[in-house]
Amino acid sequence: MRNKQRPMDKVALITGATNGIGLATAKALAQMGVELFLVSRNLEKGKKVSDEIKSETGNQRLHLLMGDLSSLASVRQIAQSFLSYNRPLHILLNNAGVFNLKRRITIDGHEEMFAVNHIAHFLLTNLLLNRIKACGPSRIINVASGAHMLVNQINFADLNFEKGFRPLKVYSHSKLANLLFTHELARRLEASTVTVNSVDPGEVATGLGTQNSFLGRVISRLMKPFLQSPEKGARTSVYVCTSPNVKDISGRNFRGCKEKKPKPWATNPEASKQLWEISQKWVEVDGKEICNN
Repeated sequence: MRNKQRPMDKVALITGATNGIGLATAKALAQMGVELFLVSRNLEKGKKVSDEIKSETGNQRLHLLMGDLSSLASVRQIAQSFLSYNRPLHILLNNAGVFNLKRRITIDGHEEMFAVNHIAHFLLTNLLLNRIKACGPSRIINVASGAHMLVNQINFADLNFEKGFRPLKVYSHSKLANLLFTHELARRLEASTVTVNSVDPGEVATGLGTQNSFLGRVISRLMKPFLQSPEKGARTSVYVCTSPNVKDISGRNFRGCKEKKPKPWATNPEASKQLWEISQKWVEVDGKEICNN
């Protein structure tokens, strides 16, 4: 079905846009006429998805940004590629996520789930923040998860989980980081026209974890009948990205298109600030690139 309504005069950047919730969200936003920048690490898949969205929605304002979120250098390239278009940025959807059954280390020496799910988005957001602030009102949305309830604190002593690696625990830890990041960034941007919120999409059948060889694919298929579709899971992301009902709301978490309070430890101000400071050290950037309000 092609887009017949008046296009939204908005520009959005979405990570993890070639699969699952990210793809479903991209299609919904494209249907609204939003100009999209889609981050993909695979050129062939990225082009296929882009062509698919254009064909289904009639929206031709799609652009690919190539990069791998497991590499900080690549994250910088993604940001620079976007900025080179000299376009405004009204919506930044930090959607990409990874779930590993075995401990993996990135090229930068970090545990991959924490690196991709949190550190990459921390860096990308800060690298694009001046552009986001310049074209406000604008929105930053971090896709978190109810999995944050499974851990009650950030493991500051061992963020790389060199000891005691358990897949679900480490994934939940990264999702807790998403919420703490949301809380702290919203605080730092209180005086701006930028809102920052998180989204819990619920239990969704996505490609998350299917890279974990045969076992991961089997588990994904067994669970699929009990999970909601990516299209349903994307509804809250679309809502927080576009609804006028949340235009002045910041520092909150949403599930089912309604505000959903996370666990108290997910908004702890001391933990939020400490995570920010450590994240800043991890990305090793000039302080001018980081929101230091």
